[in-house]
Amino acid sequence: MRTATLFSAFTAVTLSFGTASLHAQSGSINATATVLSAITVANGNNLAFGNVTPGVNKTVAITDAGAGRFDVTKAAATGVALTFTLPANLTAGANNLPIGTWTGGWNTSNSAVGATGFTPSAAPTNTGSVGNIWVFVGATVSPAAAQVAGAYTGTVTMQVAYL
Repeated sequence: MRTATLFSAFTAVTLSFGTASLHAQSGSINATATVLSAITVANGNNLAFGNVTPGVNKTVAITDAGAGRFDVTKAAATGVALTFTLPANLTAGANNLPIGTWTGGWNTSNSAVGATGFTPSAAPTNTGSVGNIWVFVGATVSPAAAQVAGAYTGTVTMQVAYL
């Protein structure tokens, strides 16, 4: 019995020391968020080629009066990604007027002069951390020698998302 009492006392002491080192520890962190203002995109100007002659390519540069323009309002000092859905052709009924190349530029002022150039596409173009931007779009149409006369149109769509 004496052995059983000593064993019980030893077990009680061992268990009390063992549980002392198992105290729970805790810590905490803050959860934070910064809500940015909504991005707005206004259609500043349509891309206008004007009169086109059959068999003669016509280019509208981003600095030309006929260049397309989007006006982007967003949170200051934030970057955005610009992506485009571009037509391969302008159409008039069943007739196509091919668009050969696209050009683009973005600026922090309403001027294409000094704009940061890029090629509009479905791949994102990042603007870096800037304020509001103006995005300019130009292109080249390539009418066939027997291009059918008519008013040709297409839609250029730009998506803007915060980085």
